[in-house]
Amino acid sequence: MNNPGGIGSKLSELGYRLTPQRMMILSAIESSDDHVSAEEIYAQVVAKYSNVNISTVYRTLELLKRLGLVTETDMGEGRVRYHPADKGHHHHLVCKECGAIINLTESVMAPVKDTLLREYKFIADLEHLAIFGRCINCSK
Repeated sequence: MNNPGGIGSKLSELGYRLTPQRMMILSAIESSDDHVSAEEIYAQVVAKYSNVNISTVYRTLELLKRLGLVTETDMGEGRVRYHPADKGHHHHLVCKECGAIINLTESVMAPVKDTLLREYKFIADLEHLAIFGRCINCSK
């Protein structure tokens, strides 16, 4: 369930117990190809282990976020989504019309980060960012 060097081994190195519930939550996060919500994680975990409740999922996600092991992004759906921090930072363009999500690489945001530091003396934390607008197909 836990890949070497993954979130589980980092949690263990930091002195946190790897309970069966945590292991299943970590597995759901790490095996997801995309960003995953707490509700989606809960659905995966409860299907295998019925004695877990959603508050366990929320507490685990909060711990992982506080430790910098997952990132949290609001994709405009009324709930946040999570992504393993070690899978890299990227950003999203979210179409408010059709819901399309276009991934941006970190390099696209580098000039913005540099400008904020140079012009505003502000060090931006741009780990995961969703920018809302309209895709070209919906703008026609």
